[in-house]
Amino acid sequence: MPWVHVVPERGALPVDLLLTGRTYVARLDGRQMHDTDGVFQEFYDGLRLPDHFGWNWDALFDCLRDLEWLPADQYVVIVEAADEALSGDAAGRRRLFETLLRAGRRWSSVKRPEGIDLSRLLVILSCDPASVPAVREQVRSCWEETVSP
Repeated sequence: MPWVHVVPERGALPVDLLLTGRTYVARLDGRQMHDTDGVFQEFYDGLRLPDHFGWNWDALFDCLRDLEWLPADQYVVIVEAADEALSGDAAGRRRLFETLLRAGRRWSSVKRPEGIDLSRLLVILSCDPASVPAVREQVRSCWEETVSP
């Protein structure tokens, strides 16, 4: 899944992932995502979600697959302290990762008639270096479940 990256805090990413055309970057704070309301608030603020946002997982997915109110060629969502997001809610964290994976997959398959990517959603999950393997495994597990029949 080339649209979700788990990196250690202050970790480096290839610059070519970030510098393609007009890019909108949203920085979200996993420390503010103690519960689902905190998750939705961070996305609402960081991505300037429309007022009709429904404050639930389906509404978040709908907004992430649209983003028409933020015209850009690429969208980068950086979740800092991602290992702290929904730390006491395993099911909620799984739902967050599934939502991000599904939205990224949706953007990766959008093409112009010429075959060039119309837009992309890139998600960076930045976390404490010691947490990187566990978060990567959680994302990988979610990915396997979303692509399995």
